[in-house]
Amino acid sequence: MSLIKARYAELPGAIAAGCERMVHPSILGQSDRERQRRFIGVMLAAPFFAAGAAVTLVTSGMGAAVTMVAIFSAFGLCWFVALLVAATGKMAVAARIALAMAAVALGGLIAAAGGLSSPVAMLAVALPFEAWWIGASRRTALWGAVSAIVAIALQPLAAAFMPIAGAQIAAWHWLVPLAWALTMVPRLSAFRHTAGAADTLDSVDRLEDIIDAVVFRVARQGEVLDASARARTLLKLPPELLCGTGFFDRVHLSDRVCYLSALADMRDGALSRRLELRIRLPQNGNGQNDNRLAADNYRPFLLELVRGVEHSDVFTLVLRENDETARLREELAEANEAAVAAEVAKGRFLAVVSHELRTPLNAIIGFSDMLLHEMFGAFKDPRQKEYVTLVRDSGQHLLAVVTSILDVSRIESGAYATEPEPFRFMEAVDMCQSMMRLQAQAKNIDLQAQIAPDAGDINADRRAVQQILINLVSNAIKFTPDGGDVVVGAKRIGSRLHFWVRDTGIGIAEEDFANLGKPFMQIQNDYTRRFEGTGLGLSLVKGLVALHEGTMSIESMPGEGTTVTISLPVNGPKGRPANQAGVLTMPVTRAKGDRNGSLRKTA
Repeated sequence: MSLIKARYAELPGAIAAGCERMVHPSILGQSDRERQRRFIGVMLAAPFFAAGAAVTLVTSGMGAAVTMVAIFSAFGLCWFVALLVAATGKMAVAARIALAMAAVALGGLIAAAGGLSSPVAMLAVALPFEAWWIGASRRTALWGAVSAIVAIALQPLAAAFMPIAGAQIAAWHWLVPLAWALTMVPRLSAFRHTAGAADTLDSVDRLEDIIDAVVFRVARQGEVLDASARARTLLKLPPELLCGTGFFDRVHLSDRVCYLSALADMRDGALSRRLELRIRLPQNGNGQNDNRLAADNYRPFLLELVRGVEHSDVFTLVLRENDETARLREELAEANEAAVAAEVAKGRFLAVVSHELRTPLNAIIGFSDMLLHEMFGAFKDPRQKEYVTLVRDSGQHLLAVVTSILDVSRIESGAYATEPEPFRFMEAVDMCQSMMRLQAQAKNIDLQAQIAPDAGDINADRRAVQQILINLVSNAIKFTPDGGDVVVGAKRIGSRLHFWVRDTGIGIAEEDFANLGKPFMQIQNDYTRRFEGTGLGLSLVKGLVALHEGTMSIESMPGEGTTVTISLPVNGPKGRPANQAGVLTMPVTRAKGDRNGSLRKTA
């Protein structure tokens, strides 16, 4: 029973919402929209009432055929007028036509029911009431009264022309005026709500004086009944454009579900709800020319839904700017712009520095080689040759540093161009061993290669793969004590080639894992401080691996050694955008099975 009562309470609002959607968009004023909505509603409902009243014609002896013609005529004419107003928005002429049709129909109905002595004649009161209900003015009520007088005057004329054969006045004719009287119950209830709207609007205005927000009155189904004047300054829109479904149409698509869910909670009895919405605002600031609105011109707002105290079927919405979110977005945009500007400045700086450094470094290295070969005479003192050797080695070291900086910069900016080609992976390992053998022998380190027979070919940038191997083996030799072991291994698993560099060096502590792979970051301890380096080797390896759409993992145990494993697709990268290269996260995970086990980091 309570469910039926609740559904009945929602019926007037649902009917009003349906009529509101039929109001022409050109009608902006709230009072004009209200009049047109009521006019359309009366025109749509009148044929049903006329059909019930037409049963009187059958009892008057006119026959079913004439009755059906009268019913279909009522439906056709009334609905045509309603659709005409909905399509054009012009109600003045349509209202006059409707009053004329009502006068003729009422005169004929009274005549068919037996004349002025029939209870049906009481329907003459309906014309001025309906006119006043639609127009809400004395003038419209006066025109309704005139049409009722015309209907009464036409009744004898209609009786003379209509083929009435002994029309009898029946007691059940009272049902016709009683049915119309019952339609006034929900309408008068709605009218009381409308009459109280002025007081509500006054309270809304007072509320606006306290808070900087737009206040809405919303029906149970979500149609906006009215909006406060603050909409002109906060939303850059006239309040009239937000009535009906105007507000909902401006809510971002991804936020509409939350908004509808909040309305459903309010209908189910919730006292209040609070949510964040993005509302589309006009570009020109006056709400006109809506078809030229930018699709992404959305601003964040906070919306609070509150249940009214007096009218449980009307909700109050308070919409205010989400200043915190807007401020954070502005700060984020400024930070992104600053970061982009810093990246551009860094790229330009590195390009200039590299150009200025590479030219003199090449000259230093070239002339040092010439002196070491004693092309212009022998050294008189052995220390001279030693010093020239130090100059050449220092120049080569500086040139390698500059080259690494440029490679890292190009990878981060997406300007590093790879040229994949098929080659045997063993060839890259042999080249790396030949370059690193002297360095390993100087520390009595056993440099081994354990390449599986199925390693085969790989489609990748040969120079990049060689650079990966050289950097990893160089680091392994650098951080491995004298007499240790460094192993380069590889095997193929499915469509990927896995290769690794394992050493018996000092290992990596857990607190140092967070800095692995960051440019210019080195692990600082008493052992590593004795060795030169820029901290670019592992960062460069990480970027080159990312360019090939590969993965890198590091497993280490302090004091026992480190293993760096690389996995690359055998058939080459599939063309991931270069500007995404090198941007990888490397979470630290501890190996399973041992409380003091090795640490593993993957990217």
